Amino acid sequence: MKIQVNGQHKELSEDAISVVELLKICNVEMPDMVSVQLNGAFVDKENYGTTVVKESDEVDFLYFMGGGEG
Repeated sequence: MKIQVNGQHKELSEDAISVVELLKICNVEMPDMVSVQLNGAFVDKENYGTTVVKESDEVDFLYFMGGGEG
């Protein structure tokens, strides 16, 4: 299947995979610190295992960093 991950085209041998599987395939560092958007909608972390990514989907991995001066 062909999908788009963070604006980059990606071709996978699977027909459909869960968000958890995609995080592993993409070697995402600190997956517990990543928010996922699927086709423009945020996916709840508790649904990563059951949310399926399919052909032509657009996925974005977003890291939210805290910090700055106090």
